[in-house]
Order: sequence, then C-alpha cells, then structure tokens
Amino acid sequence: MTTTTHALTLDGIGPAEVTVTESGHGRPFLLLHGGGGPQTVTGFAALLAESGPARVFTPVHPGFGGTPRPEALHTIRGLAALYTTLLDELGLTGVTVVGNSVGGWITAEMALLGSARISSVILVDAVGIEVPGHPVADFFALTMDEVAELAYHDPDAFRIDPAALPAAQREAMAGNRAALAVYDGTPSGTDRTLRGRLAAVSLPALVLWGDSDRIADPAYGRAYAAAIPAARFGLLTETGHLPQLETPGQLLTAVRDFAACH
Repeated sequence: MTTTTHALTLDGIGPAEVTVTESGHGRPFLLLHGGGGPQTVTGFAALLAESGPARVFTPVHPGFGGTPRPEALHTIRGLAALYTTLLDELGLTGVTVVGNSVGGWITAEMALLGSARISSVILVDAVGIEVPGHPVADFFALTMDEVAELAYHDPDAFRIDPAALPAAQREAMAGNRAALAVYDGTPSGTDRTLRGRLAAVSLPALVLWGDSDRIADPAYGRAYAAAIPAARFGLLTETGHLPQLETPGQLLTAVRDFAACH
C-alpha cells in the first residue's frame, strides 16, 4: 500500500492537490468515499484489493481528513473533474469507479464527463438527485445518534458517542462535516438538474442499495437507476446506507461480478 499526493491543474479551478492511497494489483478501481470521510472506505479498499486482481485507488476529497482544499474547488462537479484529471495523470484505462453516498454523486457526475478511461460505474446508496416524495435526510440537522438510526440496518453496532472520542478524532469529524457542507451546496443535498442529465450517461452502470437505508430509501435508489439508460439496480439485504461497513462481503460480490462483465 502506498500513499501519494498529486498536484493537478483544472480549468476554472487552478491548482489542486489530491492524496491517493493505492493498494493491490490488477484491473483498476477508483473508490470514492462519502461524507463520513475516507475512513469509511479504507477497510473495503483493502478487502477489494486482497480478494483478487484489483488495483484500488482511494482518494481523499480535498478538505477531508485534514487535507487542503483550494477555494475555487467547492462543487461536486468540480470533484468529478478533479478525479477525471487524476485518471489522466495516472494513465489508467478500463477503470471501474465505485462511489458511496456523496461519492456516488461524484461518480454520477464523472459518468457525464465522457472520460474514455472509465469502463463502468457503480453507485452505492448515492445521493444527488431529487425524487419527489423521497427526500434525502438532512444530515446537518441530525445528531450522530440520529444518523446511525437512519444509516444502518443494525444501528446499535455502529453508534458513536462523540464525547468519548479523542480530541483529534472529534476535530477530524468536524473538519469532514465542514468540507461536506461546502461541496453539498444546497439545503436538500441534491442537484435539481442531475436526474435529467443522467439520460446522457452511456457507460454501463450498477446502482446498489441497502434495503434498510433511511438516509435515501430504496425507492430513491430505484429512481436513480431508472434515470441512467444503461443501469441495473441491485438491492443489498439487511444493509443500510454504508454497505462497505455493514455488509462488505455482500458488496464485494456485487462489485466484482459487475466489474468482471465490463
């Protein structure tokens, strides 16, 4: 496993640094974390890399994990452009992009950018679209305990008491939350244009959803899949908003089976 920092330049944004951890060997995967921060995908990245021929790249969204964020980089579309530029920098081809929650939103925007380096995309309990009658939970209005109730099939196994955490960990969580607020950009946590724009996606896509997700419910997930012409929908059982933490084996099977066909 190696961790490197890449200095990239984006049109309209300028210079930006992104820290990336790489592990394993084989076909490339870009694994994008959600608002909980990079630690929410660390274990799954290792599992994916160890399970077979997979070269897994796990970037930290600038501003998360104590990393710097340039002032001009403040949108999900900006992050999508950053990561397509990263794929160019790394010289990768045949990449499967996998994103959870906000990482899934970034993945959806990447699918719209037309990068020839991406062969397929997997959206795992992604947010970003608007679905009438099925709003995304307002993360910023919830306590950590309330987030656990909505995010997991078995909330008691994942509850966090912030007061019991070391000061450095509380500061990191606060920094991640602040970065998410910058990128999220709207009170609803959605882009009202995204659902319609997804009709232009031509890549093979898999939309995976936890059957117990109450941050964004399965009906929301089905609407996401329906908006993408080449998408398939898969339901993960006894799973909430973060399958990579709650049922990583089930997620691994779905990811590997889909990637093997694309």
